[in-house]
Amino acid sequence: MTILPATRPDLPAILSLQSLAYQSEAVLLQNFSIPPLMQTLAELEAEFESGIILKAVEGGEIVGSVRARQENGTAYIGKLIVHPAHQRKGIGTQLLYAIEQAAPAPRYELFTSNKSEKNIRLYERVGYHRFMEKQVSHDLSFVFLEKSILASNT
Repeated sequence: MTILPATRPDLPAILSLQSLAYQSEAVLLQNFSIPPLMQTLAELEAEFESGIILKAVEGGEIVGSVRARQENGTAYIGKLIVHPAHQRKGIGTQLLYAIEQAAPAPRYELFTSNKSEKNIRLYERVGYHRFMEKQVSHDLSFVFLEKSILASNT
């Protein structure tokens, strides 16, 4: 498996993978209208222009991706996705480390739903710490996690 910067021609495949990867989250949340499933190619292209998108390639196929944008000393990491058939092989962890290298910043921030326990465990395992929870509905909140390079010396 190789991690490389995504190119514009990769974006349709990444968007398709995103739709596949977020199905389990939609089931967990009982909501198939979550933003990652509603994102358009034009919106992804705008993210491509304003940030960094990495892809994980295995056997010529994109099996994972992650993106980040930087603002005021923080790299905001989002849409860490891995093809369901390739999960639990360390690809997500490798993508997280790779995006930190590709978007160096003193601080990294990401978020996930409070129901996404496996995501939270992954983020905490690689040095992220919860710093805020934001209620978005009566039964759902977003857990925000951060990682300070100064504190972790990673």
